[in-house]
Amino acid sequence: MKLYLKPYCSILFFLLNVFKTFFCALIFSYFPAMATIQTNQNNVQYTIRDTAHRLGRMCLKSSADSVNQLIRNTNSRDSIAVSRQQAKWISDQIHAKLSDSTLNFQKKNFLRAGIEWFSIQAIPASVNYFIRKDPVSHISFKNFFSHLKFSAWTWDDNLFATNQIAHPYHGQFYFNSFRSNNFSFWQSSIATVAGSYIWETAGETEPPSVNDIINTSFGGTILGEMTHRLSHHILARPSLTKGQRNKKEILAMLINPINGLNRLLDGRWGNTAKGIVIDSSQVHTEAELGIRRFDAKEHNVISRGKNDIYARIKLIYNNEYADRKKPFNDFILNLEIGSDDSSIVNAVNIYASLYGNRILSDLTGTHRGIVSAHFDFLRNEAFYYGSQSINYNVFSNFNIGKHTKLTTVLGGGPVVLAAVPDPYLHFGESRTYDYGPGMDVRTAATLNTLNRFKFGIDYRGGYFVTISGNKSHHYLHTVSTSASVRIWKNFGINLYSGYFRLEGRYRDHDKVNKDYPFIRLALAYNSEY
Repeated sequence: MKLYLKPYCSILFFLLNVFKTFFCALIFSYFPAMATIQTNQNNVQYTIRDTAHRLGRMCLKSSADSVNQLIRNTNSRDSIAVSRQQAKWISDQIHAKLSDSTLNFQKKNFLRAGIEWFSIQAIPASVNYFIRKDPVSHISFKNFFSHLKFSAWTWDDNLFATNQIAHPYHGQFYFNSFRSNNFSFWQSSIATVAGSYIWETAGETEPPSVNDIINTSFGGTILGEMTHRLSHHILARPSLTKGQRNKKEILAMLINPINGLNRLLDGRWGNTAKGIVIDSSQVHTEAELGIRRFDAKEHNVISRGKNDIYARIKLIYNNEYADRKKPFNDFILNLEIGSDDSSIVNAVNIYASLYGNRILSDLTGTHRGIVSAHFDFLRNEAFYYGSQSINYNVFSNFNIGKHTKLTTVLGGGPVVLAAVPDPYLHFGESRTYDYGPGMDVRTAATLNTLNRFKFGIDYRGGYFVTISGNKSHHYLHTVSTSASVRIWKNFGINLYSGYFRLEGRYRDHDKVNKDYPFIRLALAYNSEY
């Protein structure tokens, strides 16, 4: 196997050194800034505080109708919109010190964030050193300084699931150690890169890994902000009893453990005065349970296919009232598990908006251009695949008559790093896949009529060039069609058909094509809260 490191690592090494300089300056400049904030509390920058102060005063002297009137009169500069349901709930909390709760817990807690961030490094390192007695944990200053060199960076040989799932999941702890202490999305993203960089250079004797720092930083940021948003959404739902509040706290902590820990430390857990969270987002959930038929060998899914049971959940997070230019005001999570022979987890797909604005205002329909981040993990009996990418998308909505709506998406962009299987590669103890960057394109169309019937088609194509592995390039094609009908209240029937194809073209070996045709039929339940 050959390693094609130079172009990738040159860029990475330059960015890391710029990052080190910036992050150290940020740390040392923070403490005087912190003192200024503490002595200047009247210059609070959070519009949520202003809104909360007004809501708090109204709640103490008026009813839910008064709160609703206040919300209607709130200046458009306020970035938080409160639903009528939440307003009624707030008005019921007559003795809740809303202004105090918002004021006291919107400050950035750099000291605690730093301790939590460091603990995420120290705990696994201590387990490896003292309990597992792993030789790679016995790092010295000599190892550390040698890892700072450009020539030290390489590609590791970990299992596919370790690199593509475990590392991003670990990265979200770095992210939320700062995010749950009231730092911004971008500041928390910097902390995620810093956490991964420190672990790669000072956590183990093994040389630092290019794929690890990309997967941990990029994937960790996506997973981190998603869990942060979902946990806040749960905590903001109305609850009038202690039991309801505790259930919300437990569920939110399972999704975002560090935020739950900090709520316990601050005394916000289940507290109506100190623990209130205001959130204007909506989450649409579609849960499926059904059967699927596929054939990864003879490509005859009708007569030669295999059957198995699968479950799928799709979360669509939307914040209609917030500024669309902010990261993660919209995201989609798709999780699919099944009983085939590949693995329990068959798909994890995350789409998240980073920046968006209205475009093409002179054309029919409404159109929005959105820069998005994507995290993809696929595993079936034919092949496995993982990637992180950035796309620019054009979302369009068209009204066809009174009861029919057409939604289309066209997008594409660079793939930061993709992992694709290579049957000719046996690198180290467990790696049998190539790494490399590329490009992808995504397009979809959905027709919704009578609020009961839905039809859709979706295509994704990708091209990837290997820079770690056998000299090769790969093509990915995925196409699927869907038909859904709502049969009773929130219950419906969903039918899908599709085809996945991965093509490998090798300089020194024969080409390899992997195909995965499938049909799925499922009972679905839709909810929105």
